[in-house]
Amino acid sequence: MLIGISKLISPELLKVLSEMGHSDEIVLADGNFPAASHAQRLIRADGHGAAELLDAILRLFPLDQYVSKPAVLMQVTPGDQVQTPIWDEYRAVIKERAGLEEAVEEIERFAFYERAKRAYAVIATGESALYANLILKKGVIAE
Repeated sequence: MLIGISKLISPELLKVLSEMGHSDEIVLADGNFPAASHAQRLIRADGHGAAELLDAILRLFPLDQYVSKPAVLMQVTPGDQVQTPIWDEYRAVIKERAGLEEAVEEIERFAFYERAKRAYAVIATGESALYANLILKKGVIAE
């Protein structure tokens, strides 16, 4: 065990976050996302919600300050009548941890899948909210 690191951050996730360099991306995948078939590196975080995991990650991981939108959501498919209150939770966590107001963009579902395939890693969470998938682009640690 370590001091100051959330128990939500497994040793495997801590290793991956540490390995990632500037502009590498990581996916927080909801329970419906095809994580195993899309991941170069798959990290299981079953039983954990994505918003709480996002908060734990952003305590250790800077978002990319050289792009206007370092976080990416999967757009709701046209015609799908789904509400996405988790997006507000994500935005609040990003604002609190990274100090960014407008850091999130939305991209089309299949474009999201293609981008996820190129991500450094995919974290398969136990998140049950629909359209709760999020990509984070790592920034520079200047300290």
